[in-house]
Amino acid sequence: MAAEPSQANTIRHDWARGEIAGLFALPFNDLMFRAQTVHRRNFEANQVQMSTLLSIKTGGCSEDCAYCPQSAFYDTGVKAEKLMAVQAVLTEARRAKDGGATRYCMGAAWRSPKDRDIDTICEMIDGVRALGMETCVTLGMLSEEQTNRLRDAGLDYYNHNIDTSEEFYDEIITTRTYQDRLDTLDRVRDAGINVCSGGIVGMGEARDDRAGMLMTLANMPKHPESVPINMLVKVEGTPVDDQAALDPLEFVRTIAVARILMPESMVRLSAGRETMSDEIQALCFLAGANSIFVGPKLLTTDNPERDRDDSLFDRLGIESMPL
Repeated sequence: MAAEPSQANTIRHDWARGEIAGLFALPFNDLMFRAQTVHRRNFEANQVQMSTLLSIKTGGCSEDCAYCPQSAFYDTGVKAEKLMAVQAVLTEARRAKDGGATRYCMGAAWRSPKDRDIDTICEMIDGVRALGMETCVTLGMLSEEQTNRLRDAGLDYYNHNIDTSEEFYDEIITTRTYQDRLDTLDRVRDAGINVCSGGIVGMGEARDDRAGMLMTLANMPKHPESVPINMLVKVEGTPVDDQAALDPLEFVRTIAVARILMPESMVRLSAGRETMSDEIQALCFLAGANSIFVGPKLLTTDNPERDRDDSLFDRLGIESMPL
């Protein structure tokens, strides 16, 4: 039995896969009503956080994630680059803040960072925090010592997506295990850093895999404070570039179920907005998404122009969420 609106503020960590499948199977209007009910009890309904994501170290990654144009396994035209200089990153952060972003995310295409890289990353974190922005980094797998150093630098969030269900995971990645992902998330949580973890849909997975992915996140001892939901951005040269397009309404359903399962988490409408209609994005906000990424790029993939976002927000009566 799917959760009723009267249970909208209940925080649970014992969701069964069948319950989640029941939510996915609800009539669309019923699902949206339940998700919006949960959303309104926990957030301002017409506020969305503006985030910016910068690739601070692009390409040449030794992982074989089938969706990723930065993997060294695939010929996608993405060139391997060195880690950006601290001041260059801070210049981009100032530009993002001037553009309305309150959250700044920095991503590096690594399996895991070297200790010397952590020194530089900590300088970046300190500089971005000095601008009054929320900080997030995604650097791959971390050791306990590296995690603690990021915490001591003042990092607000660490992103490490689980990507998909445990059952489908081996179809997408073979160079690290699902448990590797969970172990890094445990280290982040134990260090006292907020967890940012979600996944990608449209990679050929079944609805049951989407349910399984959300079940893993929702049944963690503490829900991730941030849950990015990405629509696959197909890049020529990657193994999943020929996948059939996912029904956009199924993507909206995934957002809605994430909101119901994790009432107090930020649900982030992440990659894939460039090809989404304004109407689908509006439904995602109705389903409980309350963060987007602004700026011309999400790491190496295109993102909507800011003018389009501003126009959409004006038409919907949505305001930027203050920090």
